[in-house]
Amino acid sequence: MADRRGLPEILDLIEADARDLHRALRTNTIGHVQALTARITEAQTLSRTALQLFVNLTQQPLRSAPAHLLLLDRVAHIAKAAQDAGAELSAALTRAVENQHRRAHATHEPLVLLRPSPQQYVASATDLLDAIPALCQAIQRDSLTTFNLPASESR
Repeated sequence: MADRRGLPEILDLIEADARDLHRALRTNTIGHVQALTARITEAQTLSRTALQLFVNLTQQPLRSAPAHLLLLDRVAHIAKAAQDAGAELSAALTRAVENQHRRAHATHEPLVLLRPSPQQYVASATDLLDAIPALCQAIQRDSLTTFNLPASESR
């Protein structure tokens, strides 16, 4: 799957997707497994985009070894944050289903729900997503200074 977009466009896409996912996690109730499953898929897509960018960057000729390594490091951190957010959301889904199962099979004894709660996992995922826009902006800023790109090419 060859992507003809440049680094600035891909970073803009990653940043926008991270912000959209973050917003969805903050504003939507995650009580339904379908909504949580959709957010997991979005986190995986975000991670896949960042990983594909990483692969594409490793295949480009080096312009400046230290700058290129810093770029790869930041893109790897973006991919990791997205993957970790997806893992937290998967844990939230698992916990939500476990707790539903416990509720369904509760007898007369007090109901004991497992902790951390699904909402705590979701909060952790949103914290992980917080780093992605800052990393994208740092890459954009460094690309301007390191490679002397005109401002119009960077955004």
